[in-house]
Amino acid sequence: MTTEDAVPSGALAGYLAREHPDLSGPFAVERLGEGQSCLTFMVRGEEGWRAVLRRPPRGDLPPSAFDVTREFRVMSALREHGAAVPVPRTLSLCADPEVLGAPFYLMDPVDGHVVRTELPKELSSTEERARMGHELSRTLVALHEVDPVAAGLETFGKPDGYLARQLRRMGQLWELARFREIPEIEAVGAWLGENVPVAQRASIVHGDYKLDNVIFAPEAPARLIAVVDWEMSTLGDPLADLGWLLYFWFDPGDERFGLSVATVTDQEGFPRRRDLLERYAAETGADVSSILWYVALAGWKIAIIMEGSYRRFLGGVTDHPQFTMLEEGVKVLARRSALAMKGDFGL
Repeated sequence: MTTEDAVPSGALAGYLAREHPDLSGPFAVERLGEGQSCLTFMVRGEEGWRAVLRRPPRGDLPPSAFDVTREFRVMSALREHGAAVPVPRTLSLCADPEVLGAPFYLMDPVDGHVVRTELPKELSSTEERARMGHELSRTLVALHEVDPVAAGLETFGKPDGYLARQLRRMGQLWELARFREIPEIEAVGAWLGENVPVAQRASIVHGDYKLDNVIFAPEAPARLIAVVDWEMSTLGDPLADLGWLLYFWFDPGDERFGLSVATVTDQEGFPRRRDLLERYAAETGADVSSILWYVALAGWKIAIIMEGSYRRFLGGVTDHPQFTMLEEGVKVLARRSALAMKGDFGL
């Protein structure tokens, strides 16, 4: 999908003229990042204005996947509520798919560092690495302390039965995505269904909380200034977010995915997975004795999601260059999930 296919300039110009006359005049659109779910674009006006546009990918998508309306709603609510969870300022939502071919929204850009495979020099010291880990943990705790009712998000999800729905929906997605045998996905799915823990409480759940879905300030000391990529957010079990964070956190010696995710956390200075777990438990008082179930759930989910992406890639409906790596990458994701199932995850 070209940039013009994803964001037709004529259609966007018409929308801006109607909804944002302050964003006037000629503009250019540039793809941002290498995200493998929703697509992100920077819109730059010749008069100096900027806006970030988010829209779903094209193709035959699973039901409820890549829901940019959820992102817009939760970020708007958190900001209006004054929650201690930094998010970009949202500008407008267009739920009409006829405008650009899919729903989309606009938000202010946030200038800073997204950390993936390399550390910016400003945050490269061991002290700054430790601060990044602390900021990530602190912000997750803050998110889970937000009262959904007070934030106007009481209808944002159905926390009762959240884990059972996760298993059911992802099982359905696996039936849609499956086109080859990956035994670990089958084994972990069965184990998860047989060992569902009892949720202790409900909170706002980000759904994709990890190092490369936050933005740090441009200069030291490390300061988390925005949490992004809220498309999987809902109300549910907060330990699902913790399990997701731990699944994607590399300790020394871990096998790589070969995907565009943050891979720097095995370096000196970053906390280890056990440190993150203990800090979260100490700050929230949560019982984390079942955390390996949530880690395995995270790996099972991402393996299924990526297998669906790989199937669409092979079918020619998506063209992300990294999807060639999913031939083996999905198997690595599934193996990592199976390690958590077996208790071999350093926790």
